[in-house]
Amino acid sequence: MKKMLVLYSTVDGQTLKIIKAIEESIANKYHCEVMSLEECQHLDMAIFDKVVIGGSVRYGHLNKKLYQFVATHKAELEAKENSFFCVNLTARKAEKNTPETNAYMQAFLEKSNWVPKQQAVFAGALLYSKYNWWQTLIIQLIMKITGGSTDKTKDIEFTDWAKVKSFAKTL
Repeated sequence: MKKMLVLYSTVDGQTLKIIKAIEESIANKYHCEVMSLEECQHLDMAIFDKVVIGGSVRYGHLNKKLYQFVATHKAELEAKENSFFCVNLTARKAEKNTPETNAYMQAFLEKSNWVPKQQAVFAGALLYSKYNWWQTLIIQLIMKITGGSTDKTKDIEFTDWAKVKSFAKTL
């Protein structure tokens, strides 16, 4: 069975939840090794047939370790089948939920100087119950500006699971 490396960066766990759904969808095609970008310092990429990376946006930025990983392993990534997906709340809006229309994906492509062979954008989750008071305040302000929910008594999952499954099938 082919081996797939699945790397992720997540803040509140939604990106990992998406990866678990992808892993479940492709279990009969690939043996997946899932690890966070925090865990992959001494990684032998040669043993993998494919690499999938998922990164979440918090306060307008992807994790710096994502950019460092891509810079360090760009040649290895480009020599393999590869995919990247970005998870962010902006993608909750239909006009901003594709790689071509999502500002975070476009910024990643430009800043990383890497063009993944497969790309996807998924809406994340608004998890007020996990935020401290300061995070709640900042995220409420962002939501107010962007027309999202500011009701801190409700968590909202925006992830389109059918879209995640569809992406998994392309892997």
